[in-house]
Parts: sequence; C-alpha cells; structure tokens
Amino acid sequence: MNRVVRQLSSSLAFLRPRSEPQLSGCSLGGGLGGWMGARGIRVAVRNGNLEQALGLMERKMRESGMERLIKQRVGYHLKNSEKRVLARKNLQHRLRSQDFSRKLRAIIVKKIRGL
Repeated sequence: MNRVVRQLSSSLAFLRPRSEPQLSGCSLGGGLGGWMGARGIRVAVRNGNLEQALGLMERKMRESGMERLIKQRVGYHLKNSEKRVLARKNLQHRLRSQDFSRKLRAIIVKKIRGL
C-alpha cells in the first residue's frame, strides 16, 4: 500500500499545487489538478483512520484502472499474467464494439431499404 502511495505521489508531483496542501480529513486524491477531471477518486477519512482510507483508496485505484495508468506512465514492467488479462479485456472490448457496429449497420441498412 505504501509503495502505491509513494509511486503515486512521485509520478504526480508535477501536478501538486505550489502552496501547502490541505488535508482536512475529507478527501484524498480528489483534486489531482485536472489530471483526471471529474473522475477523481475521493476517499473519506473517518475518525482519523488514515490506514483504512489509504487501503480504500488503493482498492478504488485498482478497480478504476488508475494504478495501471500510473505504472504505464512510469514504465513499469508488466508480468505475463497481467499482459494476458489486458489482452483478454482488449479483445472483449473490440468484439463488443464490432458486434455493436454490425448491429447498428444492419439497422441503418434496413431503414434505408425500407424508404
């Protein structure tokens, strides 16, 4: 967990504001200087439990794919298993996209022929 936080803070240091950062206990990682726009990750720190908030932030980063984006930006080595998972996801996305375009094309052709 600490490794991810260190990697995140070092790779996104250029986005950090010049003034003193405010950690009021309401969010972490929400305002990344427009890097993620409206898709920022916000984590509430409850009862001063920072470890729990960092764990939640790490899980949200993993689920959203931000961790993978950071690793790509840093030039992190991908294991073969990670490459297989990414290749499978890309293949599924491509097949869904092709299937959708095929269906859309069929609908448009039917409408044109019906006129």
